[in-house]
Amino acid sequence: MKKQRIIVIGGSAAGPKAASRARRLDENAEITIIQKAPDLSMASCGYPYYVAGVFDDRNQLLATPAGVVRDTDFFWNAKRIKTLVNTEVTNIDRKNKSVDYKNLLTGERASLPYDKLVIATGATPFKPPVPGIDLKGVTTLQSMADSDFLRKIGDDGEVKNAVVIGGGLIGIETCEALVLSDIKVTLVELLPQLLPFLDKDMSLNVEKYLKTKANVILENGVSEFIGENGKLKAVKLQDGTKIPCEIAVVATGVRPNTALAKEAGLKIGECRAIEVNSYMQTSDPDIYAIGDCIEVPHLVSGKKVHAPLGDLANLQGRVAGDNVIKGNVAQFPGTIQSGICKVFDYGVGAAGLSEQGAVRHGFDNIETVINVSPDKPGFMGANILITKLVVDKNTNRILGAQVVGPGDVSKQVTTWAMAVQAKMTVEDMLNLDLPYAPPYSLAIDHSIATAHIMQNKLDGLFVGITPTELKEKLARKDPMFLMDLRNPGEFEVMKIGIGEKLIPQGEFRDRLDELPKDKNAEIIAWCKISLRGYEAVRALMQYGYKNVKLLEGGVLGWPW
Repeated sequence: MKKQRIIVIGGSAAGPKAASRARRLDENAEITIIQKAPDLSMASCGYPYYVAGVFDDRNQLLATPAGVVRDTDFFWNAKRIKTLVNTEVTNIDRKNKSVDYKNLLTGERASLPYDKLVIATGATPFKPPVPGIDLKGVTTLQSMADSDFLRKIGDDGEVKNAVVIGGGLIGIETCEALVLSDIKVTLVELLPQLLPFLDKDMSLNVEKYLKTKANVILENGVSEFIGENGKLKAVKLQDGTKIPCEIAVVATGVRPNTALAKEAGLKIGECRAIEVNSYMQTSDPDIYAIGDCIEVPHLVSGKKVHAPLGDLANLQGRVAGDNVIKGNVAQFPGTIQSGICKVFDYGVGAAGLSEQGAVRHGFDNIETVINVSPDKPGFMGANILITKLVVDKNTNRILGAQVVGPGDVSKQVTTWAMAVQAKMTVEDMLNLDLPYAPPYSLAIDHSIATAHIMQNKLDGLFVGITPTELKEKLARKDPMFLMDLRNPGEFEVMKIGIGEKLIPQGEFRDRLDELPKDKNAEIIAWCKISLRGYEAVRALMQYGYKNVKLLEGGVLGWPW
């Protein structure tokens, strides 16, 4: 029986996963990975933590869980997979089913035949075309070489100032890594908010916290990298500001590497990434594509998206590995684009669509709610979580959730990711049987409590107002009666300070005469997390007040 010849182009995450899965299914197949970089199976999501000094052995970025480095010898000895590193594929000959390649160290050229080909060429950092971007000191954080460069800078201790360009996931993580290396960091973002997968009101909470660690500049871009003798000396912004620095890290997103696929005549999709079906099969039935170079369906919006995430790359690699050996038996359905990042002692995560994403994708009848509450009881060392839930009012289906704060964000985002992918409704969440013990959660978990609040809002038990909406009303000088239901001690320690009147919950019913006499007057109530505020709103609605609103999230949810 003829041995199946499988070539995988790309040796980061997706490619080796596909090759390893194929080997487990077929011991006799001839499997070759061709990798342009010198390393294989890099844990690229770990680069910022290596730079920050969280761990010192760079080999941990390349090692198996057992600590064995995944190099060419490992792939051959442990898996009988041939690997060609420092080697670039220069052409895919679909007619003759072969690939041409070049050894980048020796210049040697050769070709290899294939029966099945897997393209896992990843993505490349986008570098804005501004003067000086090639100066020494301007870098990205995309490769092992980049992480080695930035780690050495941190270890040497000579660099005192750095600029990070880009407020997305990579930019935020890089900012933390450099700050932890005792470098003063300025983060510059062209958009009016950090982390564009969040809604602005949620992003503001992250911005407020990050400003305690680094200088943050929004709605400004880079116009020039200023150098002297070939070395970076400053970054000039579009408004003319010059920021002195020795290092600038460009983290303005990535673009899918599709050059090989384009030249081979494979179909490129609407996201400018390789188009594949659910089997990871390209427009050529003998060529599969996986990882950061492809586009996949969004399981909520139904639209195609480019989702360059390490976990998805591994999942897609497994599917491709199945299918190149067994035929098209496995499928990758798509993504809800769940994600999480660490921002110093703050967690930031999301699953599914944000409010702005839902509107952009055509959901025209949505409801949102913000819940600020602890992740576990106070006597177990509780930390605050801020969650925003997005629901389709036509069906009550959960479209997405965002969670930020110092509490256990990972657990919450995981719960919401399952709910979104399973197409659960608010009603499905109300009595969900999640594990409970005081060290881990409240008796009613934060996620279930968020669903309860949403149910109350959908049922008309309260009308909410977000901090952003209240801020806009204040700017317009709308007439409002603002009421804080906390006790005097809490009020003196921390208050919003926008003209609110303190009426403690215990005195509220005895002081109704201090409220507007006009039952149509707008009253906005809150407390620390707006639980007491909610109870006051319920009472006022039953007392005949027609325009009562609850400030969602309360004082702790006020991002200014």
